[in-house]
Amino acid sequence: MSNGIGNFTRRMMTMQPVETAKTPTYSPGLDGVLAGETNLCHVDDGEGGLSYRGYAVSDLAEKARFEEVAYLLLVGQLPTQKELQDFTTQLAAHSVLPGPVEAFLGLVPPAAHPMDLLRTSVSLLGLTDPEASDSSHNANVRKALRLLAQIPLIIATAHRLANGKPRVEPQADRSFAENLLALLTDRSGDEPAHAMAHVLDASLTLYAEHEFNASTFSARVTASTMTDLHSAITAAIGTLKGPLHGGANEAVATMFLDIKSRDRAKRWVQAALAGKQRITGFGHRVLKHGDSRSAIMQQHAESLSRICGDYRWYEMATLIAQVMQQEKGLYPNLDFYTAVAYLLMGIPRALYTPVFVCSRITGWCAHVIEQQEHNRLIRPRARYTGPPMREYVPLDRRR
Repeated sequence: MSNGIGNFTRRMMTMQPVETAKTPTYSPGLDGVLAGETNLCHVDDGEGGLSYRGYAVSDLAEKARFEEVAYLLLVGQLPTQKELQDFTTQLAAHSVLPGPVEAFLGLVPPAAHPMDLLRTSVSLLGLTDPEASDSSHNANVRKALRLLAQIPLIIATAHRLANGKPRVEPQADRSFAENLLALLTDRSGDEPAHAMAHVLDASLTLYAEHEFNASTFSARVTASTMTDLHSAITAAIGTLKGPLHGGANEAVATMFLDIKSRDRAKRWVQAALAGKQRITGFGHRVLKHGDSRSAIMQQHAESLSRICGDYRWYEMATLIAQVMQQEKGLYPNLDFYTAVAYLLMGIPRALYTPVFVCSRITGWCAHVIEQQEHNRLIRPRARYTGPPMREYVPLDRRR
């Protein structure tokens, strides 16, 4: 016994002294903190703008279909013609909802929040997916593809049931954006519908990924426990539902509808600013010098306004943007002109954030895959602000 203790003591004496841990730096909201690494997206608050896996998002929005961008994020490279055809064929094949999800959507109250429906439906998909428990790279990519195909159906089915509208099935010969537009608005086939689908496609590309935003970080935190992909996506949807993250384009559209006309816009904004109200659609937590995606969507909103012969929302938006730049030095973000485009398309306002999910599901899934392949459990510290240590008082002595 004594020899063992002596040997242990000698080993301890030869060990290097342990350095005292430094007090972690506190940054409210993790503002400015680098919480991980990613090769998916670079957010440059300058001339570089936004890029996905090294490709400028401006090029992708102009030259690529959303399906190509989804493939890029999930697989790691832009697809060849054959790879894109196989990818779209698989999307079409998986554009069907499992029975339990269909049954759930038929039972929920019509007034249920669309994001609540979507969150619970994705969780149900996790119960029915044939590879739910397989978290290998290839299985996660296949599950991500199924989610990409099924989420538009969940949104459209729930909306149509709540409004007594007949089901509309996606068509294999349509693009992802064309099918989404038809599912949500019944628009297809004519020239305005083609223009709307083109703008919707661009918006899906612009919304697909944006580094460690709140919902993506939520997905990565959940994924870092090595849980399944559907659990991580369910967490992301729940995070996006919060008004400080999702719903900005819906709020912008509501603002436009409240203002009603271009003639009232300047006075309305000035009065709101005087009353210390926040004008939605301006500023960004990371992009302090403007959102390069906004300029892209502004061009699409102007073009779509011309094709539709309806400039009221675009003219109102440009005037509000001028006032905000003059009064506050703020520039519009992506949500601002997207609201103009979605109003012209006739997408129900309550579905703007679910439509965001139709796009961001690609970024979320890509981040889950990336997190689990280079995993370290995400476990930050907190600064304690409670009372100092105190003596426990037995129950019968407390007064």
